[in-house]
Amino acid sequence: MSEPSTLFEKIWQRHVVRPETDETPAVLYVDLQLLHEVTSPQAFSELERRGLALRRPDRHLATIDHSTPTTPADKHGEYDWTTAQARIQVETLYENCEKHGIELHGWDSPNRGIVHVMGPEMGATQPGMTIVCGDSHTATHGAFGALAFGIGTTEVGHVLASQCLLQSKPKTLGIRVEGDLEPGVTPKDVILHIIGRIGVGGGTGSVIEYFGSTFRAMDMAGRMTVCNMSIECGARAGLIAPDETTFSYLQDRPKAPSGANWDAAVADWRTLKTDPGAEFDRLVEIDAAGIEPSVTWGIHPGMVMGVGGSVPDGEPDALGYMQLQAGSPLAGESVDVVFIGSCTNSRLSDLRAAAAVFRGRQVADGTRALVVPGSGLTKRQAEAEGLDEIFRAAGAEWREPGCSMCLGMNGDIAQPGELVVSTSNRNFKGRQGPGVRTVLASPLTAAASAVTGRVTDPRELPEVTP
Repeated sequence: MSEPSTLFEKIWQRHVVRPETDETPAVLYVDLQLLHEVTSPQAFSELERRGLALRRPDRHLATIDHSTPTTPADKHGEYDWTTAQARIQVETLYENCEKHGIELHGWDSPNRGIVHVMGPEMGATQPGMTIVCGDSHTATHGAFGALAFGIGTTEVGHVLASQCLLQSKPKTLGIRVEGDLEPGVTPKDVILHIIGRIGVGGGTGSVIEYFGSTFRAMDMAGRMTVCNMSIECGARAGLIAPDETTFSYLQDRPKAPSGANWDAAVADWRTLKTDPGAEFDRLVEIDAAGIEPSVTWGIHPGMVMGVGGSVPDGEPDALGYMQLQAGSPLAGESVDVVFIGSCTNSRLSDLRAAAAVFRGRQVADGTRALVVPGSGLTKRQAEAEGLDEIFRAAGAEWREPGCSMCLGMNGDIAQPGELVVSTSNRNFKGRQGPGVRTVLASPLTAAASAVTGRVTDPRELPEVTP
């Protein structure tokens, strides 16, 4: 009888081509590599330089998202590129995908969008897979029970050429959260709370498995939000075991199995869970009742507090940059910009939550609000429900799909000194523009802050707390 195994161990063992030794890392097979325009050009150039062929074009999927403007093209079909380099990156990806036979979802694709939104929507992300991308937040796909992690440009080239990757085996960290979430508390608040609890280095060298009744109650969008930010506590990846919620999401999507293949796949996917008796290298347990709407107050995602709390002491650099006083409340601080979007929180359920707050209200004077759907599909679904009309009526900007203000490399930035309440995943200095101050929050908290013009606990609004 075999020893009980964790979910991570099961996926790892399925993909080991050559085991790790004292001298060398393991060789790991990669089921799917996702590509975008920023981290792929140099990898393709290296392939060309060495005269190597792309090993498995069918195991690659590409889109444009990071550098793309989120404003519509003009009447001549031209986009408002923030730099010539951004345009060149996109054009280069087009050329590389055409040359190597890679499926690309570009400007004319109805599925174009943020790579970690459109991939799952197409059914390309499936339980038990190994998935890589030249992007830190590839861990998003772990919500499906896939081992997914970001890699560097050199490693992107390795996968292009060999469909394999050198990897040292990570340790395992189990994070168990039990109980129902209170009204106004969302999956974003859960992962911010976790990062605040274990710290930005708490997951270093580990793959996290999130389990417990709190995660089982989440829809797939919520699970993706949680896994997305695993890297922000230093983890290599985040995992949630697949279940009926997962299967229901995937069924009938374009790249999901169908017919008898679907039945066989689901039968296999049901085995992808941590066995009773299997042990993690570390275990953290959290009571969901202790989680409240959470925000960041400092300059990394581990600087977290409840939105109604007081700014902590002991971080003079962070306090100085954020222009905050220790012991003072963050709630009530004036907000210049609100950004609802990114691979963390740009899915349909995120937009529905925000729209419920915006409905019948106006964006506060002196505050600007951007709402950026994560994909073409999400945009069409939101517009079919009239969500775009709610945002526009409130005075918010309804944009085209893309990474937008998450990383400030596509023209969507704030001005120096401005405070942005953002549903994205990183609040480093200058992340959303030079000198810009970022407060990470859930879509509910962000929307509430947009209509009040100040950092606001969403539970103050009757729609959030009946």
